[in-house]
Amino acid sequence: MPFRKYTSQEREERAREDYHDPTAGIGGAPPARSALTLRLILAIFGLLGCTAGAVVFLVVVSQPVISALWAFFAAVALADIAVVTRRKLRGEPG
Repeated sequence: MPFRKYTSQEREERAREDYHDPTAGIGGAPPARSALTLRLILAIFGLLGCTAGAVVFLVVVSQPVISALWAFFAAVALADIAVVTRRKLRGEPG
């Protein structure tokens, strides 16, 4: 079964407020909002901290295994920054 291709207008409609919240409007609850800006700030902080940790453990302490672990976490933070930036550019609130 082939995957359905969405038009740009359909993608825009899917990015609206209540799309990700199946309980929106039940019991008078306000629609859920994602804290994308906070997530972006924390991911940037994590990227900087993990990069510094990788450099310190590689250069100062000479522990390449621990340095690789910090570098992996820095890569995860970088991927999270990319995902959050993409979602914010699509127009999702937060």
